[in-house]
Amino acid sequence: MPRLVPPAGQPLLDETDLDIAAAMHIAPRVPTAALAEILGLPVSTLSRRLVRLQEERLLRVVGRYAWELITSSNPYELWITSAPGRSRAVLAELLRIPDVQFVLQTSGPADLYANLFPLRGSDQEELLGSVIPSIPGVRAVDSRMILEPAKVGQAWRYPRLDDERVERLEGHAAVAAHPPIDDLAQLSDLEFETMRMLGANARVTAAEVGRTLGVSSSTAARAIRLLLQSGAVSPRVEMQSDLLGYPLHAIVTIDVQPRDVSNTLERVAVHPSVRLLSTVTGSAPISLSGVFHGPADLATFIRDDLGALPWVRSIQSVTGLRLQRRYWIDRDGLRLGAQVADVLRR
Repeated sequence: MPRLVPPAGQPLLDETDLDIAAAMHIAPRVPTAALAEILGLPVSTLSRRLVRLQEERLLRVVGRYAWELITSSNPYELWITSAPGRSRAVLAELLRIPDVQFVLQTSGPADLYANLFPLRGSDQEELLGSVIPSIPGVRAVDSRMILEPAKVGQAWRYPRLDDERVERLEGHAAVAAHPPIDDLAQLSDLEFETMRMLGANARVTAAEVGRTLGVSSSTAARAIRLLLQSGAVSPRVEMQSDLLGYPLHAIVTIDVQPRDVSNTLERVAVHPSVRLLSTVTGSAPISLSGVFHGPADLATFIRDDLGALPWVRSIQSVTGLRLQRRYWIDRDGLRLGAQVADVLRR
């Protein structure tokens, strides 16, 4: 598989690191000893590698909050057009807004693409109608509500491991079903603070939660199980996809007849490059975010994969120049930066 060779001075992942990254995408909370056994590594080696990847800010396991619990409305896609030469300045201002979950500097008619998740306590009308359009340098904002996701980021897999190891890892990823939590008010203070800790580090142990919150490990374990099994928090791996051989980001919108939306979502969701797939408002009902090995890979996706769907009427695509934030984690080149604070509110 082709891989990006980072510029001089940037970190490189070796074959063992890549195996670990692939495994963690499948089972982010797999115990270290079990992961070492599956990958055929000594536990000490696996532990040392994991620590290095995290300390060098190359990999982080965070918790994805169910967006219905943390937002005041459905999220939005934003296509932002800046005045000439003002894109970087507008980007910097966008990053000051905690409700902005994803930002990609793009090539195309709009020079910035963002996902806005109006958080609890935020006013979506003010954000969309005043705050963002009034950023100095913004010329136009095209906002499209995300109606329903068909695939979300933590479902993306790095296709590297053989079927036997994937099956073993999937056994560690499965969680028992628990009734969903409808509102954060249903959580106790302990459960709410545990949810916050899982959001920052989804591999946090019951012992660590217990020490931090002053409760027993068994009490902390019950809170962790509730949050994970209800879907209030879903573990996900964050790392720059450039390091895994996917340096090209693209946003693609697909126009089909309403009767063909469901079939299109089903066919496109299984493509290995598609990270995020949604039904949206606007002139085209389907939008996706994907990562690709390079321009030829994107061309094949558009020409052969989407082109094979006879009901597709038109396709629009833009490529990314720089990914600056994904899932509320800023980027520092190929390294992960700070995580936006105060996303979880009640």
